[in-house]
Amino acid sequence: MSRIEEAFKKLRSNNRKALITYVTAGDPNITVSKKIIFQLIESGADIIELGVPFSDPTADGPAIQASSQRALKSGINLYDILDLVKVIREVSEVPIVLFGYYNPFFVFGPREITQKAKEAGVDGLLVVDLPYEAADELKSYTDHMDLDYIFLLAPTSDNNRIKMISQKARGFIYYISITGVTGSPLSFTQYLEKNISLVKAYTDLPVVIGFGISTPDEAHYMGKFSDGVVVGSAFVRIIEKYQDSSELLKKIGTFTEQLKKAL
Repeated sequence: MSRIEEAFKKLRSNNRKALITYVTAGDPNITVSKKIIFQLIESGADIIELGVPFSDPTADGPAIQASSQRALKSGINLYDILDLVKVIREVSEVPIVLFGYYNPFFVFGPREITQKAKEAGVDGLLVVDLPYEAADELKSYTDHMDLDYIFLLAPTSDNNRIKMISQKARGFIYYISITGVTGSPLSFTQYLEKNISLVKAYTDLPVVIGFGISTPDEAHYMGKFSDGVVVGSAFVRIIEKYQDSSELLKKIGTFTEQLKKAL
């Protein structure tokens, strides 16, 4: 059983929903980034999405774009990120998903990144700009290395696409709550619960909701009909605001605990 599968099994047995936290690796620098990740784990994060910085993160809003720039300015690269995962694995079995754009993975090499990721202790890959139709090569490598390839679905996904992706997905399905970029204001539409139910009709995998969730109340609402939530931009904004403050880790920890309680 994979770490991701085991995490969701444990959550279900306790009638809890998953808190998946996103942070950009190396933001504001590798040393502080490591402390942030350990704080997230200590405060109750169930899965860590570790963002791979990229110079043109088109699916992300201003907060995460700025975090990528800070991380890139600090000099971090994929080798550093894999080393960071190895350090985490020395003390924690929390599932880790590398979240990124295809260009850095392609430059590193699809076969090489999956091998190195597995060796480091990564549990899954999510490539936000690699559509289902173009994912076969990379997914063949992740399948071979027993890594979960996480697919995205959106409000614009029709039944055929939902069915196709559900058949090939592993780990969990990431449902994008809005047709916009990360960090956009969340609109509680009457269709979201219906859409999640539709996805669940095609798969037994957990379905989590991301994009736009920034408060415990929003997390609680989404947790009523999903298997968990992804919170990213809200954490990144805390990092941006308190990056030079001794209050940073306390703020990260308190917010994580509030989200966890809401779920």
